[in-house]
Amino acid sequence: MPEPVSDAWGIQQDWVDAYDQPHRVPDETVALLREVIGAPPDDLEEWAPVVTRPGRRLGLGPVEVDCEDGTRRTVGDELPDDFPLGYHRLQTRDGRHRRLIVSPGRCWLPADRMWGWTVQLYAARSGDSWGIGDLGDLETLRAWTETLGGGFLLVNPLHAVAPTLPQETSPYLPATRRFRNPVYLRVADVPGAVVSGDLARAQEHNRSELVDRDAVWALKRDVLWRTFCETDGARDPAFAGWREQRGTALEQFATWCALAEQHGPDWRDWPEGLRRPDLPDVRGYAADRSDRVAFHAWLQWQLDVQLRRAGGDLLVLQDLPIGVSGGGADAWSWPDEVAHGVTVGAPPDLLNSTGQDWGSPPLVPWRLRAAGYEPFIESVRETIAGAGGLRIDHVMGLFRLWWIPDGQGATEGAYVRYPSEDLLDIVALESHRAGAVVVGEDLGTVEPGVRETLAERGILSYKLLWFEDEDAATWPASALAAVTTHDLPTVAGLWTGSDAEDQLATTTMTADDVRSGRQDLLHRLRRDGHPAADADVGEAVAAAYRQLVRSPSLLVSVALEDAVLEERRPNVPGTVDRDNWRSPLRVRVEELPSHSEAVALAEMVDEAVRGGTGAGVSPPA
Repeated sequence: MPEPVSDAWGIQQDWVDAYDQPHRVPDETVALLREVIGAPPDDLEEWAPVVTRPGRRLGLGPVEVDCEDGTRRTVGDELPDDFPLGYHRLQTRDGRHRRLIVSPGRCWLPADRMWGWTVQLYAARSGDSWGIGDLGDLETLRAWTETLGGGFLLVNPLHAVAPTLPQETSPYLPATRRFRNPVYLRVADVPGAVVSGDLARAQEHNRSELVDRDAVWALKRDVLWRTFCETDGARDPAFAGWREQRGTALEQFATWCALAEQHGPDWRDWPEGLRRPDLPDVRGYAADRSDRVAFHAWLQWQLDVQLRRAGGDLLVLQDLPIGVSGGGADAWSWPDEVAHGVTVGAPPDLLNSTGQDWGSPPLVPWRLRAAGYEPFIESVRETIAGAGGLRIDHVMGLFRLWWIPDGQGATEGAYVRYPSEDLLDIVALESHRAGAVVVGEDLGTVEPGVRETLAERGILSYKLLWFEDEDAATWPASALAAVTTHDLPTVAGLWTGSDAEDQLATTTMTADDVRSGRQDLLHRLRRDGHPAADADVGEAVAAAYRQLVRSPSLLVSVALEDAVLEERRPNVPGTVDRDNWRSPLRVRVEELPSHSEAVALAEMVDEAVRGGTGAGVSPPA
C-alpha cells in the first residue's frame, strides 16, 4: 500500500475519516505531539534493526551474521534463499552491530475451515468456580467444544493487572501484555492447595449477581500465598528451572508486582528510586523481598501449566490489547519507549459517533525501533504462548495510532504512523514459530490498502454480520466471521430492544442515534426476511447464524452469549457507571451440554462449516 504523507516524527497531519471526510490536524496539536515524540537521532537508520526475508537484498555489502543457533555466516549483499528465520545479529564492514530479523513474511494458517466459540472467560462460571470463570472452566469448555466438532476458542485478554485492590475490570487495560492474570487460576488444581476452609467464601462469591474481582482476588491471593509458603514453592525444581528459563522479563514483572503491593498500582507515584527497573533501589528491594518476588513468579508458572492443560490440542486464540496501563508493569519496564502525556483511542467512526479514548499510552515509533522492537516482540510471543492463536485488537494500530493529548477530547487527536512492514514481518515470524493463526480486528476507520496488506501476510480479517451490507456468502475466505463482538449488541439484546434501553440508560447517545442504530442492525438481521417480526429470541439467534455460516471464511465464530440467549452485552463503550466486564453468563459451564438452544446452534453451525454447506470451504492461499 502507498505510504501516506507524514512528517519526520511520523505525524499524519491530513487524514480521512470513516465517513470519507477529510480533516487537517491543527498546527498546535502537531507541535505538542512532536515534543512528546522527540526528534529521532540522525543516525538511527545506521543501527536500527534490519527486518527482512530470505532472498532479499540487505543493501549493506558483505556482513558477518551471528545466528540464533550459535553459528556464524558471511553474507553478501543479498540474503540467501535458505537463510534461517529468526532473530540474529549482524556486523557491517564499519564495525556496526545491528539486530537482523528474518521473517517468512506470511503467518501460519490452518489447513481446514473450522468453527468455535467466542468466550468471555471471566463470565463462564461453573459450580467449581470461585466467583469468576477460570482456567478449569476453560478446560471444560474445550472438552465440550471438541465433542461438538468445534476447532477453536477465542477468549478475552487474560493479561495481568496490578495485584492490588480495586482490581482493573477491563481486560483491555492490563498492566502487561506479557504475563497473565492469576485471578484466572483454578485454585483447587494447584498442587498442594488446601482450600476446604475457604470453600464457603468461594461459593458465596460464585452466587454473586456480578463478577466481583476484588473479593475473588483477595480470597485467591491469600490461599495461593499460603499454598506457596506451605509447599515451599520457591524451591520446587520444576519451578526453579522454568523461572531461570524465563529470565529478566519475569524477574522484572514479579518485582513490579511486589512493589505495587507496597507502593500502589501506578509506578509513577512511587519513590523516585523505584521508578525504573535498572535502579539500585529496585535491586535492593527485590533482594529484601525475594519471597514475595518469587511468589509472583510462581503464580505465572502455575498459569502457564494450567493454560496449556486447559487448551489441550484445541486452537485457543488469545486477544492482544492495543496497549497497557501507563502505570503498569510494561510501562515501568520500558519507560523510555512509552510516550508520556498522551493516550490512544479512535476518532468518531461506525463503532462510536463521539470517538474513543482507551486510556493506554502508545509506544514511540522510533524508540520502539531503537529498542530492537523488543517490547512488541515479547508482547506478541507471550500472548501466543501456550495457546496457538492470536487476535490483534485494533490491528490498524500496526500502521497508525490515534494519539490524544492529555486533557483533550477523543476528537482532538492525530494519527502517528508506525513501521508497519517491520511489525507485520515480526507477527509473521512469531506466528510461523508457534504454528499460530492470527486474526486482525479491522473495525472502525480503516485506511485504503490495509486489508489487502493483511491478506497478503496471511492475517485474517474480522467480518461482522452487524457491520456488513453484503451477504455473508460474498465475504472473503481469509477472515474470521462473527455476528457481533463484546462491544456490540447480542442477538437477544437487539431483538428484544433491551440493549437499546441499556445504551440510553448508560451513555450520552441520543435516543434518535440509538434507535437508528438498532434499526440498521435489525435490517441486517432480517435481510432475507427472517426471522418473522413476531419470532422469539431463539429463532432470531438461529436466523443470524444461518446467515453467518453462508460465509466462506476460514474461521466462523459463535458468541457464547448468543448461544445461551444472553441479552446483556459484555461492554458498552463510553460508559462510566455501567458494570462493564462483570456480567456472568446466565448458564453455568457444566450446564451447557444440556442447554438445548446452545447445542442446537452448535450442531447447525458444525454441519454447515464442516459439512461444506457454506459458500466455500477452501482455506485462503
